[in-house]
Amino acid sequence: MTAKKNYRNIEDHIPVFSISIAAELSGLHPQTLRQYDRLGIVSPSREGGTRRLYSRIDIAKLKYVSQLTSEGVNLEGVKRILMLEKHIRSLEAKLGGVIRPGNTTDVELWKSRRIQKVQ
Repeated sequence: MTAKKNYRNIEDHIPVFSISIAAELSGLHPQTLRQYDRLGIVSPSREGGTRRLYSRIDIAKLKYVSQLTSEGVNLEGVKRILMLEKHIRSLEAKLGGVIRPGNTTDVELWKSRRIQKVQ
C-alpha cells in the first residue's frame, strides 16, 4: 500500500502538481496548460527537463488567466496584462523603501523627481 501524499503543508511556490492535477484544480484542459506554457503565459517548473510541475501560485495564475479569457481578453492581451502587473509589483517594491505609507507628500515628491529626470 502506498502512502497518500499530503500537499497541505507545502509552501505556495513549491512545484508539486502534475499537469493532470493542475488542469483539474484550475478547471482547464491539460492541452490548454501546454499552450499557455508554449506562449510563456504560465510556465511551470520542469522535473528532469520534461515533466511539468505546477505550484499553488501557478494554479492561481491559471485561474486568473481563465477569468481574463472568459471576460474576452485574448491571449496576447493576457500576456500584456501579466507583464504590466509584474512591472507594477517591481515598481512598488522599489518604492517601498522610499515612500512612507499614507504620506502623499512623498508620492508627489517622487513623481516630480521622476518627471524632471524624463525631461
